[in-house]
Amino acid sequence: MPIELYDIERDNFLTLLQLARTEDLSTVGDVTGMLLDESLCAHTVFTAREPLVACGLELLNEIAAAYSDSITTTLLRHDGESCDKGVALAEWSGPARDIVAAERVALNFLQRLSGIATLTHRYVDAVAHTAAKVLDTRKTTPGWRDIEKYAVRVGGGTNHRRGLYDAILIKDNHIATIAGEGEGEPIERLREPIERVRPLLGASGFVQIEVDTLDQFRKALALPIDIIMLDNMPPAMMAEAVATRNELAPHIELEASGGITLEPLVAAAESGVDRISIGALTHSAPAVDIGLDSSLLQGR
Repeated sequence: MPIELYDIERDNFLTLLQLARTEDLSTVGDVTGMLLDESLCAHTVFTAREPLVACGLELLNEIAAAYSDSITTTLLRHDGESCDKGVALAEWSGPARDIVAAERVALNFLQRLSGIATLTHRYVDAVAHTAAKVLDTRKTTPGWRDIEKYAVRVGGGTNHRRGLYDAILIKDNHIATIAGEGEGEPIERLREPIERVRPLLGASGFVQIEVDTLDQFRKALALPIDIIMLDNMPPAMMAEAVATRNELAPHIELEASGGITLEPLVAAAESGVDRISIGALTHSAPAVDIGLDSSLLQGR
């Protein structure tokens, strides 16, 4: 089943596409492409040069249209498909000048988004034997967040909050600030502010708090919250937190976080947590290798 591209993600992509086109062409255009005769047509194939999970193919038609309404896009694979090295992903046919002008921008989007989807798929596959969900974070490329979150879903991951506006996530700096404001345990003093701010959230909003000790964790269990983030806890401590949660507050979800890469991922998932948030999905995903190979067609 195709992965839905949300309106907010499509709008983000279209903004990025316009920026990318402008930074390449400025007000002059592709002066190298002007060496080619206007009558030349080309048939080009986007090809995977390494194993990957495709992402961004569904955007190729819009990229082509930004350069010429005469470029025809044919998809041979779809976003979310695992593709071996050498697999043809899509084709462009049309004016050679326009295709070579659009080539780099198209590949930049495909390579970046497919890189995120491919890395996410590795994480998701590694914990498929558990019930833990793999989530992204706000550690995204500035300006690219929404379209990168689409790539995470294409790779099988789950999106965390999109920004500071759609969920409450109380982190260590919030707790430290509250601790300096008055008397008493800062976590226990969060109940009133949470109840005051929660109505600002939409229907899908949630309240989450970050803790890094079991003492903080036990205090957080008594708050009107939805998720507790277990920050940089070893697997044995996470397992203890899971057992305590199951006994005292089974409605609260537990999320492991804090520098989790592929190596410690499985142990975190096997501790029994419900969610694992991983900044590396977006901030450390390498671009995959995709090529665009061209052959000359008859003049038009």
